[in-house]
Amino acid sequence: MVGYQDEVWWSRFAQPSMRAWAGGGDPLRLVQRHKRSDDPEPAALACYGVYVPEWDGASMLLRFVRGRPVSHVTTAFLGWAATRMAARGVRVWVMVWDNAPWHVSVEVQAWLRAHNRAVKRRGDGTRILVCGLPTKSPWLNPIEPKWLHGKRATCEPDGEIATMELRQRLCAHYGCENLPAIKQKTA
Repeated sequence: MVGYQDEVWWSRFAQPSMRAWAGGGDPLRLVQRHKRSDDPEPAALACYGVYVPEWDGASMLLRFVRGRPVSHVTTAFLGWAATRMAARGVRVWVMVWDNAPWHVSVEVQAWLRAHNRAVKRRGDGTRILVCGLPTKSPWLNPIEPKWLHGKRATCEPDGEIATMELRQRLCAHYGCENLPAIKQKTA
């Protein structure tokens, strides 16, 4: 099974570039918002995703992150995604992703080797075969347009959007579960 993996930031304030037809009056405008100083919620949400074109219906797996994408969060996401793939009967996941620092880190590479060895030894689960994309070539990853469509579908043209509301809209748009965020390790 080929699955395209990537991370994205969902801003609660920045508006995607869009075009729309407006009626005879004033043109429709997306108003750029700014975070208030008393707003306790983050300005943006980090999210990991896998796009599997061969799956009917829910072809995206999403997990939000508290904080930012780093190596230990990446391994937690990969473990979760591999479990989901195994539940669907996938034996080998050909994972296409870019060369982000948290993808090529020693920690992630060691986790991938250990995971694949454990799956092979047990005889069940999903092995992960990594196919890296060339540097600075996001157009080769078909998940990238999916992110843009999600941003356009969930933006709030004339108001602020709360973190949980944004997560619910995104999960509804992509047809996936709104699971708890993967947490950062505390040092």
